[in-house]
Amino acid sequence: MPDLSYLDAIILGVVEGVTEYLPVSSTGHLTITEKLLGLQVDDPAVTAYTAIIQLGAILATLLYFWRDIVRFAMAWFRGLAREQARRDPDYGLAWAVVIGSIPLGIVGFLARDVIAGPLRSLWVVAAALVLWSVVMVVAERMHTRLDRRGVVRGEHSVTPLDGLVIGLVQCFSLVPGVSRSGATISAGLARGIDRVTATRLSFFLAIPALTAAGLFQAVEERAQLTSFGVGQMLVGVVVAFVVAYASIAWLLRFVASNSLLAFVWYRVVLGAVLVLALAGGWMSAT
Repeated sequence: MPDLSYLDAIILGVVEGVTEYLPVSSTGHLTITEKLLGLQVDDPAVTAYTAIIQLGAILATLLYFWRDIVRFAMAWFRGLAREQARRDPDYGLAWAVVIGSIPLGIVGFLARDVIAGPLRSLWVVAAALVLWSVVMVVAERMHTRLDRRGVVRGEHSVTPLDGLVIGLVQCFSLVPGVSRSGATISAGLARGIDRVTATRLSFFLAIPALTAAGLFQAVEERAQLTSFGVGQMLVGVVVAFVVAYASIAWLLRFVASNSLLAFVWYRVVLGAVLVLALAGGWMSAT
C-alpha cells in the first residue's frame, strides 16, 4: 500500500471540502483523485481515511448553521410537548429533516456491501456523472415552470412530505458520481422549493447522513484509521473543514441568483473525459 504524504493529505482534504456540498459528487472526485495519487480505492485504509476527513466537512456544516440547528431542534422539542407549538414552521422543517434522513440510513445499511464493492468503479462514476446530469436539467425545467406559475415555496412552507420525497431521492446518491447535494437540491427544486431553501435543506440533511456514514465507516475500518499516520489524518480533517466552510458560503450565494446548469456542464465534461481515460487504458476502473 503506498504511503500518504502530507501533500496528498492536503490534496484529498481540498477535494473533499470543495466537492462535498457542490452537486458534482465528492465520492466520485475522491475516487478519481485517489487513483491519480496511486492509491487503491477499495483498500480499507483508503476508505477509512476518506470517512475520517469527511468529518471535517460535517463540522463545517455544524458551525455554519449552528444557530439554525438550535432553532429547529428547540421548535421540534416544543412541538412534541405542546400542540400549539406545532404551528411553528420550524417544527415542520425539523420533521422534514428527521423523516428525510431515514431512507438513506436504511438503504445505505442494507446495500453497504454493494456500495463498498461493485459500485467503487470509475465506470460507475463516469456513468453517474452524466446520467444524473439529465435529472438535474429536468429538475431545473420543472422548477422554472413552477416559478412562472408563482407557486415556488420558501423555507416556512417545507413539509414532512417534502422531506420524505427528498430523502428518497437522496438514496440515489449512494451511487458514486450522483452527488448527494445534486440529488437533494434537484428533488427540492422539482418539489417547487426555492433555490436557497432547497440548498439549505440539502445541508441540513447532510448532517445526519454524513455523520452516520462517516462514523459507521470509521467503526467498520477502525483497525485502519491511522494506517496513513495520525498527522496526515488530522491535516486532511482540518483542510476539509476550512475548505468546506468556504464552499458552503459560496454555494449559498451562487444559488441565490444562478441555476445548477453550470454544474451540469462540468459533470458531463468530467464524465466524458473519464470515459476516454478508461477506454484508452490511461486509468484503471478500480
